[in-house]
Amino acid sequence: MPTLPPTPGAVPVAVSWECLTNTARDEIFRSRLVLANVSAQSIAPGWALYFNTCRKALAASVSPGFAIEHINGDLFRLSMTVAEPWLPQQRYRIDYDSLHWAISITDAPLGFYLVTADGRAIDLGDPRIAPFVREEQRRRAGFDLLPTEDAARRYLRNAGLRELPESETGRITPQPRFVRFGGGCCRLAPGAPIVHGPLLANEAALLSAMLAALPDGPPGEAGVELQVGRVTLEGESEEAYELEITARKVRVCGRSAHGVFNGLQSLAQLLEADGSLPLGTVLDAPRFSYRGMMLDVARHFAPVGTVLRLLDCMAAYKLNRFHFHLTDDEGWRLDIAALPELTDIGARRGVAADGAPCLPPSFGSGASVEASAGTGNYSAHDFIAILRYAHARHIEVIPEFNMPGHARAAVVAMRARYERLRAAGDLRGALEYLLSDPDDRSEYESVQLWQDNVICIALPSVDRFIDTVVEEVCSLYREAGVPLRAIHTGGDEVPAGAWLGSPACSAKMHEQGWTRVAQLHGDFVARCRAILARHGVEFAGWEETALVEMEGEGMRPNPRFAGKDFHAYVWNNAWGSGQEDCAYRLANAGYRVVLANAANLYFDLAYAKHPEEPGYYWAGFVETRHAFSFCPLDALASADLDPMGRPLDPGLRAAMQPLDAAGRERVAGLQGQLWGENARDAARIDYLALPRMIALAERAWSPDPGWQRIVDKDARTAAIEADWNEFANRLARRELPRLDRAPTPYGYRLPPPGVCLHDGAAHANVALPGLALHYTVDGSEPLAGGPRYVAPVPLARGAVFRIASFDTRGRRSRIVSLTLDPP
Repeated sequence: MPTLPPTPGAVPVAVSWECLTNTARDEIFRSRLVLANVSAQSIAPGWALYFNTCRKALAASVSPGFAIEHINGDLFRLSMTVAEPWLPQQRYRIDYDSLHWAISITDAPLGFYLVTADGRAIDLGDPRIAPFVREEQRRRAGFDLLPTEDAARRYLRNAGLRELPESETGRITPQPRFVRFGGGCCRLAPGAPIVHGPLLANEAALLSAMLAALPDGPPGEAGVELQVGRVTLEGESEEAYELEITARKVRVCGRSAHGVFNGLQSLAQLLEADGSLPLGTVLDAPRFSYRGMMLDVARHFAPVGTVLRLLDCMAAYKLNRFHFHLTDDEGWRLDIAALPELTDIGARRGVAADGAPCLPPSFGSGASVEASAGTGNYSAHDFIAILRYAHARHIEVIPEFNMPGHARAAVVAMRARYERLRAAGDLRGALEYLLSDPDDRSEYESVQLWQDNVICIALPSVDRFIDTVVEEVCSLYREAGVPLRAIHTGGDEVPAGAWLGSPACSAKMHEQGWTRVAQLHGDFVARCRAILARHGVEFAGWEETALVEMEGEGMRPNPRFAGKDFHAYVWNNAWGSGQEDCAYRLANAGYRVVLANAANLYFDLAYAKHPEEPGYYWAGFVETRHAFSFCPLDALASADLDPMGRPLDPGLRAAMQPLDAAGRERVAGLQGQLWGENARDAARIDYLALPRMIALAERAWSPDPGWQRIVDKDARTAAIEADWNEFANRLARRELPRLDRAPTPYGYRLPPPGVCLHDGAAHANVALPGLALHYTVDGSEPLAGGPRYVAPVPLARGAVFRIASFDTRGRRSRIVSLTLDPP
């Protein structure tokens, strides 16, 4: 057996992983694990290696002498089938097949830990992932027509972009309805007088903090007047504002305090570091009333500080809804005083050394409970602080408690409560909040591979559980002094087969005369809606809560729930899914709809098809320009390819139901989604969210650019390209530098340059014109202080050209290399 040199440190096993091929069989790929005992001791027989993977390993495919077992969710176990010690320096090579494909680091297994024969769990960390370099490693299947992103393709895609003169680039993002600037400027300084009424004390305090960061100036400089009043704009938006800047005074007038706040965000963007402002006028109001961002903290916990930073960024770009995804299969993040098990168990992930109950590792969170990114929760004090912070920035927090699917954390926690009280002889108390039928023999598997993640919706204890949680949440909002308008109940991705083997569900269906599980599910949605209504709260849910299966027609809007108090968030619109027009059908049917379209607004998806880009890609790859170019009321207008890179069916438009006049009015707005599977820390949240979130804000706030009304496709494409060019300049030269100047700068994604070789010279460009590009020609890493790319760089034979884009702090993108072959 080949050996490896010992590795310093306490980790006894080194793990490497490689995708061997995606083309062995349709939608099955083969990969290889290499495991080496790098310790000085033998590992006794009976060990097992655990890991998380989003790709289901096939048990029958593993190399002889080994077995792979699916535990639950994304947790798998690898063991030996023969009892022999694992000797020091001994290495095992294990090949196995999995469903689908692996083309990037996100597809690799993560979070390995060793459980020894005596039961000790030892974290091994993530594997060394072999590069994806061969065609069979980079292509998903024979029908995958989308090429892997490379420097040459980026160069061609960026070829139509150019750096614009400052006079052709907007100064405010999102772009306002009306702007007029003239010559001259006024200057603000710390302590500048702020005149305001009592209703604007919050806005005045935020403005004062903004001005405090400015340099001191001479006395007599301009003051600021904040007022609520009439704004010279058509429409009735309470968020409208007017900003008037003269040499001696800045006036911010809003139709409400929220409007004044929005005006201050525009003022902040115009304010230079020396306190100067251009003279002029801004008249502005939002296109959509709902402009949201969802953060999933169930898969990986985000500390309070991380949440507040995201809220700050949302407020800066006039986003006004924070959808707080607090629960899922892998975590329950909010303390509920009456049900402490929800966080005592449901907010802890790993392998507890003391045997205390907790959830299993997921998404590479590892064995250590305390060190896990999957462990953590918000106390009542934390949650109230978040509510108040958001409210001061005019952001409404919409909490989500996902049910009846995606509910394993709650199901497990309440089952532990049941067992504890039953053992104490309190059977009545044990049954009070039970979420699962002990006799349920249903067989199912969720999209995330869970086999026990669905609430038994026939139990009366389920309603009691929901009512208790809602009552506690309402109490927290009251204590915070913040209104609670809606609670999001999730409702997505209930796996087929759930409830079919539950005696409690069968009895409920028989009692009501129901013949289909859909009727049982519909009753649950109605009960949830009624519970919320009793607490004065409106119902919100993913699109599945508003749909019902019609015989021969598939999923269609359920006429039972249409109304103003039912908010449907529509996500599953991937091109080729058959659900592309679901949002429009629901809006036409009477539902108030929030567009959460995966193909444009899922920010957990990878920016590009490249092995080193983190993120999923089931609905395609979502560049910043995909969020920017989204046409909310005619999504097909800016779409051309499906997730596999295949041209869309020309008949798709004829098959899609367009919005009617009433339906257009029911589209409340847009929301970006940042699911947490790959958001392991604050840095990854920044990278995935930004700058896509700014493009979302542009499309949700700014006036309709009218692209969908351009009939000729080439002319429409040219219009989108021209508008994107201006926005890309605005990002590179104004907004990203602003993010760099934040008290804790944001680690947004910097696009890698496009590069091509022509006539012996390296030509480079970038998706955001104005970003600095720095390069080397000797193969060394480019640095911010190195040569800046301004023109093609002639290369000598054998030269290694390396280039990256940089922010104003010296942080760089992924490095791009080009080698001129030696003679």
